[in-house]
Amino acid sequence: MLDGRQPSFFFASIRLKFWSMKKPISLGLIFGGRSAEHEVSITSARAIFCHLSQKRYHVHSIYITREGHWKQVSSPLVSDQELKEGQTFSFLPWSPPDQQAELKADVYFPVLHGPYGEDGTIQGLLEMADVPYVGSPVLASAVGMDKVIFKNLLSYLGLPVTPYLVLGEEDYKNQGSKLIRKINSVFAYPLFVKPANMGSSVGISKVKRRAALPAALDLAFRYDRKILVEKAIAGREIECSVLGNDSPEASLPGEVIPYREFYDYDDKYLEGKTRFRIPAELPADLTRKIRELALAAFKAIDACGLARVDFFLEKETNAIYINEINTMPGFTEISMYPKLWEVSGLSFNQLLDRLIELAIERHSQKKRCLERT
Repeated sequence: MLDGRQPSFFFASIRLKFWSMKKPISLGLIFGGRSAEHEVSITSARAIFCHLSQKRYHVHSIYITREGHWKQVSSPLVSDQELKEGQTFSFLPWSPPDQQAELKADVYFPVLHGPYGEDGTIQGLLEMADVPYVGSPVLASAVGMDKVIFKNLLSYLGLPVTPYLVLGEEDYKNQGSKLIRKINSVFAYPLFVKPANMGSSVGISKVKRRAALPAALDLAFRYDRKILVEKAIAGREIECSVLGNDSPEASLPGEVIPYREFYDYDDKYLEGKTRFRIPAELPADLTRKIRELALAAFKAIDACGLARVDFFLEKETNAIYINEINTMPGFTEISMYPKLWEVSGLSFNQLLDRLIELAIERHSQKKRCLERT
């Protein structure tokens, strides 16, 4: 239900069937990865590790190097030097070569952000292994990662998205001047330029004048062969967290108040000067509408487990635009996803318990469906 300000959860009665066992749940925490968000993933994994109950979970920490090699480490809290050193292997056998320790776990938590982790690739590997894992399956992860496909889908469904154009790298190489003229004819300044498949504001530029557009396009194409040009909405940045499988719930919304032009990578993870209002100060009708749209976006891509949906609230009209969905949002100590659940009545520790429960539930449901065929 979306009546009232508080989500309709009964978190005090969360029951995970494995908790009744004497043996702790074996959890594979996968982090690092090949994307530009490698360091973010490590920071998220460290926060998750520190908030997991040592009585309930036995954690296998699985680190993926920037080159895509895998290794088991004692925890995400080890030094950067220790992460870099030692034996690695090129893929994920469930027992590392020449080692006694097994990586096989009851459930996996792939806290990988961006390409090669949040885009369906690691999810496909875990599906092939037929193991439970936290987060959305292959299709939802891929659609959520690709801003172009996501916006195309939401537009088709009649959900409000920011006006946008899509550019391909080859087209830009061959018809750059023509495409720049088209952008200038469609959009007023300022505007945003973004890679289609990237997160944490990597490769994004807010362009205030025509002369700066080519450099912004070149930067975005460094990260993807497909990019978006979007209208810059003058207004507020609102975020809403979603949790659940077939019956998801939305948190109270929060507001991001950027220190600079927008909430960029440096401020998210290095400087921390951006301010937040958690929960956002919004009229009840706008709070309800944002939560409804967050659930609509979540269901549109058939997401599972978790997602954070980002919005723009236009200043002059109060029009709401869905900006993007993150199917594996940041889990650092200051990240919006856990912070929004905290003000909605769910602590970081309880949130992790619930996500693991949802992963096991979804895997069991899939098993039952296969058994009926």
